[in-house]
Amino acid sequence: MLTLVLALGACSDDSARPAPAPSSPSLTPTSQPPTTEGTPGSTSRPSPSMSSEPVAPGDLDRSTAVRTVRHLAGRIGPREATGPSFRRAADWVSDRFAAMGYDVSRQRIDVPAGVSWQGAPLAAGRSANLVATPTGFDTSAPHLVVGAHLDTVSQAPGAEDNASGVGVVLAVAEAVADRRTRLPVVFVAFGAEEPRGPGDDLHHFGSREYVASLTPAERRAVRGMVSLDRVGVGTVVPVGSAAESDPVQQDLLAAARRVGVPTVPEADERSSDHWSFVKAGMPAARLGSTPYAGYHSAQDVPAVVSPGQLERVGRTVIAWLAPRGSG
Repeated sequence: MLTLVLALGACSDDSARPAPAPSSPSLTPTSQPPTTEGTPGSTSRPSPSMSSEPVAPGDLDRSTAVRTVRHLAGRIGPREATGPSFRRAADWVSDRFAAMGYDVSRQRIDVPAGVSWQGAPLAAGRSANLVATPTGFDTSAPHLVVGAHLDTVSQAPGAEDNASGVGVVLAVAEAVADRRTRLPVVFVAFGAEEPRGPGDDLHHFGSREYVASLTPAERRAVRGMVSLDRVGVGTVVPVGSAAESDPVQQDLLAAARRVGVPTVPEADERSSDHWSFVKAGMPAARLGSTPYAGYHSAQDVPAVVSPGQLERVGRTVIAWLAPRGSG
């Protein structure tokens, strides 16, 4: 089975349709018991396990992503990586994964002081990655990673950046929880992605910590990683590679073609968590990055996010995860 690391205001859309995580001394189980209030889908799910039925793009329930955007950006709001709102959001996302039957661990991230996008000072503090895996998952066995960052810049509710990515991660995790994928999958909600100053050293803290925690065998086992970052605006899905091309980028483009999703390939895309994996020698790509007016501002509210675009991205991810030849 697969594990993955991955709700809106009033807006209409054109496409409506009827194992343990990587071992590290800082990776510990969450203390939060699973809750079912507000959990999309059923109120009780078995532990994810290998199923005889392959996952298919039609298994996606886009309302899960829509409700996630509404909750994270509409109810919780700005989620600066070291603040109390981030911790509330992390508890909520952890409960969603647990209610689907995943084992959820938290990986501590020590974040330095810095400055926000508009220059406001940020104190040093602690953030966390949430890592969701199926019971009994072997971290040294070949697997895939699907992730999205949960934090925002300090002034933005972060509907598109990046409740949209987290929403699609949860929707995909829900779809694959009782279905078979081509490889096991780890789902990660990364903390502290947003920059606290210029350059790589003050950016992508969560994914850098995750990658640093992997042993050489675990790094070799990562056969592909996808970062979902700003995936709810537009009608065409950007598919980004850190170089001219990447095998994961090419696989995602092919997956999108199979399900009829329009895409645009992008090169030299290094401004999301996939870049931490690429720098460490693992194949990885990014979905998302369409420009929009509310970027890193108080206007990044649920109404800017399109349910149809969330669905296009989710269907593309599921097509990438599905066993080859399963349709």
